[in-house]
Amino acid sequence: MNFQPDESFARALDDADPLRHFRDQFHIPMRPDGRPAIYFCGHSLGLQPRAARGLVEQELDAWARLGVEAHFHGKNPWYSFHENFRETGARLVGARPGEVVFMNSLTVNLHLMMATFYRPTATRYRILMDAPVFPSDLYAMQSQLRLHGFESSDGLLLIEGDDVDLEAELAERGDEIAVVLLSGVNFLTGRYFDIPRLAEAARRQGCVFALDLAHAVGNVELRLHDWQVDFAVWCSYKYLNAGPGAVGGCFVHETHGRDITRPRLAGWWGNDPATRFDMHTQTTFVPRPGADGWQISNPPILAMAPLLASLALFDQAGMTALRDKSERLTGYLHYLLERLPRGRFEILTPAEPPRRGCQLSLLVHDRPNEVLSALQTEGVVCDFREPNVVRVAPVPLYNTFHEVWTFARLLERASS
Repeated sequence: MNFQPDESFARALDDADPLRHFRDQFHIPMRPDGRPAIYFCGHSLGLQPRAARGLVEQELDAWARLGVEAHFHGKNPWYSFHENFRETGARLVGARPGEVVFMNSLTVNLHLMMATFYRPTATRYRILMDAPVFPSDLYAMQSQLRLHGFESSDGLLLIEGDDVDLEAELAERGDEIAVVLLSGVNFLTGRYFDIPRLAEAARRQGCVFALDLAHAVGNVELRLHDWQVDFAVWCSYKYLNAGPGAVGGCFVHETHGRDITRPRLAGWWGNDPATRFDMHTQTTFVPRPGADGWQISNPPILAMAPLLASLALFDQAGMTALRDKSERLTGYLHYLLERLPRGRFEILTPAEPPRRGCQLSLLVHDRPNEVLSALQTEGVVCDFREPNVVRVAPVPLYNTFHEVWTFARLLERASS
């Protein structure tokens, strides 16, 4: 759309925003003077939904009143609690019911998936990743290679580039690559990759295609089933607003989920629920079909309860509407930053809306720590990656166009 730089235009955009009421469903951190902070850090930790506290207290009350009986007789029985996300989780990532389960944390789920899908041979053992790689993913893949007897310096292929660069690497070395593990949205640059294109390129070479969606889930529209992604993992504490250390999510395409003979690291909660409590008589693990069959342990109910509040909001808003607002909100921020004096910083994130989520990463050339400190003094909450990258994320569920306008003015003042 045709943006304008004046404050009245920003306020008019907020007045016309059909999703503006969702902001009231979150607790906004306050500055010392009592005004709300400009919270642009949803890419690191999302804000608390107002309904989250009541849902956690509900489970605490069930524990107090019912004890162990709450597994079967509470309002949300704990035995099937994870099934509350069967439909909402599938809608969130473009999956079919049964292809998504919420469990563990992102990196734990990544290791569980690699135990099944990383089956290296003497000639096909390499793992292709987009760089820069989030450290936890890097450590996980280095350890996977070592566990299988390979050197990470040889087994990891790290490509710092765009879709074309990744596709070219697949075309050239695809027969050496066992697993392609890409971030849907890169954590540092904010680049949103062309997932269906790269998934098809990986399939042509016979590679497993997997995604770390930590910065993509709840941020961009996903169609994991239709794109034929083999598996994906994500955390829930960023754009999904489920709280610090929240339970992560996992997608397994139904093609693999139907095959209960697939090797995996097994635990009792992945067992057929009909015989889950008959372990003393049923000594052979029989996995439940679908993503549920990769569960290890019973879910942490108190940690999962806030996710009910968050996913309800995503269902109400719809990812299509959220993505539409996000493109306008981040587009407005990009427009305003491009109007600022050149040379003080540059935007690392692609300029084209389809190639990014709601995050913009700024490479600050002059006094980056002072710029960050000045922003924080003015009530801006964002984050900093050494040596000089400031990451900001206007989130469509709770951020406003006027906040974007204000941030641009504050950044101009801080970097002058």
